Amino acid sequence: MRTPAPDTRPVVLTVAGSDSGGGAGVQADLKTAEACSAFATSAITAVTAQHTRGVESTHVLPLEEISAQIEAVRDDFAVDALKTGMLATEPVIELVADHAADLAAPTVVDPVMVATSGDRLLDPEAEGTYEELLAHATLATPNAEEAELLTGVAVDGQESAVEAGRVLLETGVDSVLLTGGHVAGDTVQDVLVTADSVETFEHPRVDTDATHGSGCALASAVAARLAHGEPLIEAVQAGTDLLARAIRYNHDVGEGPGAVHHLVALRERAARDRTAEAVESVVRRLVDTDASPAVPEVGMNVVGATPYAESPEETAAVEGRITRTLSGVSPNRGVRFGASSHVARFLHGAREFDPVLRFAVNCRFDTAIEQRLDDLAGVVVEIDRREEPEPDEERSTMGWAARRAFEQADGTPVAVYDRGAVGKEPVVRVLAPDAETVTRHVLTLAGRV
Repeated sequence: MRTPAPDTRPVVLTVAGSDSGGGAGVQADLKTAEACSAFATSAITAVTAQHTRGVESTHVLPLEEISAQIEAVRDDFAVDALKTGMLATEPVIELVADHAADLAAPTVVDPVMVATSGDRLLDPEAEGTYEELLAHATLATPNAEEAELLTGVAVDGQESAVEAGRVLLETGVDSVLLTGGHVAGDTVQDVLVTADSVETFEHPRVDTDATHGSGCALASAVAARLAHGEPLIEAVQAGTDLLARAIRYNHDVGEGPGAVHHLVALRERAARDRTAEAVESVVRRLVDTDASPAVPEVGMNVVGATPYAESPEETAAVEGRITRTLSGVSPNRGVRFGASSHVARFLHGAREFDPVLRFAVNCRFDTAIEQRLDDLAGVVVEIDRREEPEPDEERSTMGWAARRAFEQADGTPVAVYDRGAVGKEPVVRVLAPDAETVTRHVLTLAGRV
């Protein structure tokens, strides 16, 4: 008989509606809270028949059944955070407000009124009742439409978001996060308003309509972080970061736009070992085959991004690069995440145009390699680094190089090369969706294939 090894984690209670499509509601809350290392419990307020295209029907549960669920959870669990979603009617809001007042734990209120599809999820006469619940809440997370219904302030930017937030603070809620997904612009601005400060969290807008469940995921992520005892600003930052990634790597399911990927951060972490192993396999092949003709003077790096990577820190690479030796090539040290700067930033710049790309290698550029570029199976493009902006003009010149390559190429390039510039060594950057392909391309340039 084995000794048990229990896992202790904070408990989040979500009180919300059920989404038969799995993208929003209680289903989204449970997945997101668990992905954020919390134990998720639930009380279902309403059963909805819905999918990625919209809501077909709604059935609100009897008040006594909702109350019984909440009491059952509270009777057995030490609830560390409460999150509310679809409450549907005035009596349900009043019931949940009573429990929030009696619960010594952070409460995050997502004032669900209208589904992403536009279907109504709250009785209009119940809108004013939200003040009773907000009076006991730590944070409210309305989108622009919900904020306008609650305050009468049309939210169309940061200034009006702050105005609406301050109106909502008068209800007694400690803080308000005005989410910016419904406000036009290339950047999504989520504005956190408290009695003492205003904080703005910005993320580039993702060109997709697959935002089903976004509000649920954000509020649940923040609630889970608060359950862990994190400060409010850190919890909100983590929640908005999670949502930005969940929308970019959304689930392509159903006949509608799709749904956010609630477990995306968990999947990213799970993919790290396999990604590092893939980079190591490329390095071994390059060493065993002696790819020295393709190794630049500054050294070569092999980088591999997880399928959901968003930064160099989520990209595996050779620490210290691969350099030429008397007998061939050798990595200076092992593979770790965050070991590459330039090549990793180029890969992430390329992934903005084609997220399927996961591997990149910087190679030598000389006359022999220029002749072998024609042997690569795919698009090869040249960029002129004399046009490269100063680092302070763009956050990453490697991002500029990737963008310029995709602007000039007809499709996704397999190699991007330049002839250098003052103080800049000529280089070929090889791109590929998998380890086998990137290895083959590099060995082709080295003259080993």
